[in-house]
Amino acid sequence: MSAPIFDLSLRQLRRDRAAKIGGDRFLHDRAFDDCLDRLIDIRVPVATILIAGPSDDRWVAELTAALPGAIITAGKDDLSQLEPASFNLCLSIGELHTSNDLTTDAFVLRQLLAPGGLLLGAVVGGNSLPRLRSAMLAADRAAGGAAPRIHPTIDGPSLSALLGSVGLVEPVVDVDRLSVSYASLDRLVADLRAAACTNILARQSRQPSNRRHFAASRAAFLNGEERAVEHFELLHFTAWAPRS
Repeated sequence: MSAPIFDLSLRQLRRDRAAKIGGDRFLHDRAFDDCLDRLIDIRVPVATILIAGPSDDRWVAELTAALPGAIITAGKDDLSQLEPASFNLCLSIGELHTSNDLTTDAFVLRQLLAPGGLLLGAVVGGNSLPRLRSAMLAADRAAGGAAPRIHPTIDGPSLSALLGSVGLVEPVVDVDRLSVSYASLDRLVADLRAAACTNILARQSRQPSNRRHFAASRAAFLNGEERAVEHFELLHFTAWAPRS
């Protein structure tokens, strides 16, 4: 068995910290709002709804107002305790892109869907955070060696193929691109921390960064500009459980 990519216990600690500090979870909320719009357009008959992974009270309230179904929220460790084929809708936002076995985790969600049920959600796409990636490379050069700092991501065609491989049908993946202006690398990191999206790689360096590393990364992020425009890519996906 290969070594895990992500430290899932650290992921939970990051989520607990994000819940305490609050902050603007604009990426998650943008993804949820888009998913809710799609649900209204699709008009899928819903009796039971599963929110798999991170959620918040606003999401539950707005889903309750928009759809008549009973809502259950569950983290990764709770999914195995749920009855197979018992949900008409599974919503997964910000969960699968930090999976150590994406195929297996997608298959678990597929097994929880009733015949004709809908899997809907969003993950961070492969072309996200190019300025941050450049800043981390600059930090590596200042340190004199490379360290695992940036999460691997998936692209749209690969995600669509994966959804089909676990037995879902009619997979569709759309790309939502968002650009945000930042005055500093620190402001971007603050947003990522509030969204529990900072480094959870299992093999990340445990050596503390020093001032030289921080200075190099901050300078590379701005690249001589007063503000840096960072780019995010959200992959929105839909797929269906076969009806028979």
